[in-house]
Amino acid sequence: MPSYSARLDPSTLRVIAITDDLRDGVAGLVARASAAVRGGATMVQLRLKDANARDMVTVGRALVGGLAVPVLVNDRVDVALACGAAGAHLGASDLPIADARRIVPPHFILGASIARAEDLENARLADYVGIGPVYPTISKADAGEALGEAAFAELARGAARPAVAIGGVTAERLPALRQVGAAGVAVISAIFGAPDPAAAAAALRSASEI
Repeated sequence: MPSYSARLDPSTLRVIAITDDLRDGVAGLVARASAAVRGGATMVQLRLKDANARDMVTVGRALVGGLAVPVLVNDRVDVALACGAAGAHLGASDLPIADARRIVPPHFILGASIARAEDLENARLADYVGIGPVYPTISKADAGEALGEAAFAELARGAARPAVAIGGVTAERLPALRQVGAAGVAVISAIFGAPDPAAAAAALRSASEI
């Protein structure tokens, strides 16, 4: 089995744009994702909490076919495989990474969420980890209490995988996160809720390189 470094180019973690909803239809969501990529997003993660599997596959195929960056699917390995996505990002209550490895091809990228030390054992089997919420956020109702930068750094060291910060991340906060070991950031409303997703992604990409 390839090591995580063989499956994943860490530079694709620099700015991950996570989708929000289908308020403007599939075409609108793809257009916003395309704008984010033009601005500097290095990965797009499909997250549609209220959509069924059929609709997610439809959206996933549109994103995979329309974007020049890796597309991952939140929570659903089956949807990711069906739509030809590069991988899936799994939360603590989703399919364990070890079990997911048994049903995905060798090149398939698997990310794991971490919010506490108990999540580390599962996450160490992933290609990268998403840690948060680092700061208070309203984008995810179940996000939990903010960890802060010090706790983020500690969990990132414990995971021993490229670590992405999520939750309340802004361009202004990004340089500090990079200093404590963040390989990148993942945002929802900061890009997909912005009036100009391209400009929002550009600001985050620029800040990530400071």
